Amino acid sequence: MTEKTDSADGRITTELRDGLFLIGIDRPAKLNGFKPVMLRGMEQAYTRYEHEPEARCAVVFAEGANFTAGLDLPKVAPYLGQNTLLVEEGEIDPFESRPPLRSKPVVFAVHGICFTLGIEMMLAADVVVAAADTRFAQVEVKRGLMPTGGATIRMVQRAGWGNAMRYLLTGDEFDAQTALRLGFIQEIVEPGRQRERAIELAQTIAAQAPLAVAATLWNARVALLEGPDTAGALFGATQTRLLASEDFQDGLRSFKEKRAPRFKGK
Repeated sequence: MTEKTDSADGRITTELRDGLFLIGIDRPAKLNGFKPVMLRGMEQAYTRYEHEPEARCAVVFAEGANFTAGLDLPKVAPYLGQNTLLVEEGEIDPFESRPPLRSKPVVFAVHGICFTLGIEMMLAADVVVAAADTRFAQVEVKRGLMPTGGATIRMVQRAGWGNAMRYLLTGDEFDAQTALRLGFIQEIVEPGRQRERAIELAQTIAAQAPLAVAATLWNARVALLEGPDTAGALFGATQTRLLASEDFQDGLRSFKEKRAPRFKGK
């Protein structure tokens, strides 16, 4: 299944392939700058992924030489005073600014220029693979704005106050090695291999038990948002639910039978 949303002057493409939900940013002639129609396309793609029963992991990538230069500011400026960027009720917000939050994992593949909302979307994801030549920058202060897609929160969480302010308050560029050191990305690969590597990681995630993956993602998010004590108090009940699943039973049998498990998400 392949779908394309809003093809005029920039689009978000989606494809379901062997348990992976591939989400593509496609406006390379304009450095993949996001217009309102692309923001809507991304939100719709995330929502389709969440509700697609066959999709176990998503991969977000971009066409052309760059991931994204950020927002097409003249087109998007009228919407910037909102707490979310054009997210409608019940949709999954790619920036995870408000519920409902997705229950399935997302892997990003970034390259070339990855500015502003590109950083904020990847920080709201779970794993990021970056090409070695990726250039990052959170440049809102240079435009008279502040980041509102989560950078002021997640950059501090990942890198600490001083490291976050070093780039949030200056708008300076930083490279892939710096992004790795600060915990913004997880792997660096040769340019051109970022999508392939992201798909490899997504395939590994998709091969695991879906209920266990969702429970792990959920509990880690609880720990981040509500604290370790709250997350720890949920261990017993969550594990009991997983122990009763068909997937655990098959995982146990596969261990005894020395074979690969056949997880069904039940």
